[in-house]
Amino acid sequence: MAVEITMPKLGLSMKTGTVSKWLKNEGDQVKKGDPLLEVMTEKITNKVEAPGDGVLLKIVAAKGAKLPIGALLGVIGAQGEDISAILAQASVGTKSAGAPASGDKSNVKISPRARKLAEENGLDIGKITGTGPEGRITREDVEKAIEEGTAAVDDRPALEVIPYEGMRRAIGDNMANSWVTNAKVTHHVSVDMSQLLALRKSVNEGKKDRDKISVTALLTKAVARALEIKPYMNSTLDGEEIEILKEINIGMAVALDDGLIVPVIRDANSKRLEEVSWEIQDLAKRGRRNKLTPDEMTGATFTITNLGAYGSVDAFTPIINLPEAAILGVCRTVDRPVVADGQIVIRPVMGLSLSFDHRIIDGAPAAEFLKVLIDLIESPHKIFI
Repeated sequence: MAVEITMPKLGLSMKTGTVSKWLKNEGDQVKKGDPLLEVMTEKITNKVEAPGDGVLLKIVAAKGAKLPIGALLGVIGAQGEDISAILAQASVGTKSAGAPASGDKSNVKISPRARKLAEENGLDIGKITGTGPEGRITREDVEKAIEEGTAAVDDRPALEVIPYEGMRRAIGDNMANSWVTNAKVTHHVSVDMSQLLALRKSVNEGKKDRDKISVTALLTKAVARALEIKPYMNSTLDGEEIEILKEINIGMAVALDDGLIVPVIRDANSKRLEEVSWEIQDLAKRGRRNKLTPDEMTGATFTITNLGAYGSVDAFTPIINLPEAAILGVCRTVDRPVVADGQIVIRPVMGLSLSFDHRIIDGAPAAEFLKVLIDLIESPHKIFI
């Protein structure tokens, strides 16, 4: 009996998902639990597994289709099984909900194998004439286009062609929206890390590597404490109202090979340092393996993005993670000459870049927040009192 593959609910806030790519082709034999396709929500990409054994009889939702929860994505069944009734029942909803975005070629009739070959060779499938039924582009059509060079995207030599889709497009759309929506201002400052690094060394004495407290964990606790002291930085603009939020949920930007995710440390102000450190490690590790749920990627009220590990950035302009009001960029720590007690000494100095939405927060309050944060970092015992 045929089994329907439907758009799963991947998080409490999820309403729709976009088909990122199919991992199986029509006609492939699959077993229950096999990864079939990737579905992208606003925050994360998840693999959808086969709900049963059989043959992938039909791929209903093409790559790029945006569909609501429960919409039909494909059908698994026995070879030759009649699934016309299932397809007829789903056709109206699929046509209305699954329309591809402007400029997307997912509405072009093309076999999965042909589409994959075209992508691998950087071809514009809109330039390929299909010879299959109803103008469907076949693998042979793509091979001919490769041979003749008639469907190249452009004539410029490229080392690699990467489709602007999936997570990359989601990040791009969100960043562009943030850039044009809020009135962003960035304050840059340097902070002496001597005492914080000394504290870290002290608390890590005798601990195994997996249990050691990271600098990021200490900075997260410092930011959470600063937000308790200056709560207006923990705010959002909701229509005609500015909401100062009660929960302090710190988003932690994590770089992936092909993008960026922002898992969330919830109630960071009320958690012990060890809890925060462990949670940062766990979320980052699972995030790089694509094992986070959408709920672990939502609800941040303030974000930290740390480029310090690269050792190359002294200041930058982080883009605010909407609907938050501010984001803190952490830069590299380098030994620099500073004046202390009238003497020139060498200290480890770190750069901080605070971007904030000037519609909600003025420059002076943002500077006051940075002053509090600097004091907490340079006298880190104050984080815990």
